[in-house]
Amino acid sequence: MNTPSLTPTSADALLFDLGRVVLNIDFNKVMTIWAGHAGCAPADVIARFVMDEHFKHHETGAIDDAAFFNNLRSKLGVEISDDEFLHGWNSIFTGEMPGIAPLLTQAAARMPIYAFSNTNPPHVAHFSKTYADVLGHFREMFLSSTIGLRKPDAAAYDHVVRAIGVPAQRIVFFDDSADNIAGARARGLIGIHVTSTDDVARALTELGI
Repeated sequence: MNTPSLTPTSADALLFDLGRVVLNIDFNKVMTIWAGHAGCAPADVIARFVMDEHFKHHETGAIDDAAFFNNLRSKLGVEISDDEFLHGWNSIFTGEMPGIAPLLTQAAARMPIYAFSNTNPPHVAHFSKTYADVLGHFREMFLSSTIGLRKPDAAAYDHVVRAIGVPAQRIVFFDDSADNIAGARARGLIGIHVTSTDDVARALTELGI
């Protein structure tokens, strides 16, 4: 994926995905914990897990936790409680991405910074408390389960752009998903595909931050 050229006059706002950009995540850890509760091999759970419509509906707030976990119980073929599902589900977060906190501090001192994440209510409740310090840099967080829209749908980017109040072409968006970056660029945002914190650091340097 091509990386756009940036200059100190390129942007009026920065927009960050959370997972694997600000907060590190590990889906395999989730599967391992679920498998432990169910008494089966993690590989069996991993093989059956898919980001289906129930997954997407949970991320837009269309279904509640109980409905989501009940669907997982059926799809994964495990008989574990909602509390056990929740235990594994929130274990996905393994800490801040290395080196991201000082970069967000620098960025927030220069211009407004925002977050835009596909996420669900239990994850929001967990990370909002556990990672309050690093997330406190954001002027506002646009979360799919709150706004009812998720990336890479065009309506999601349009909603966020309107809420920020800056032209799309003046917003630099950082995301680890190539599909989400393509969706953002299609709506006029400057998309930076993040494969490591170095990609964020490089872009901020080009922006003069």
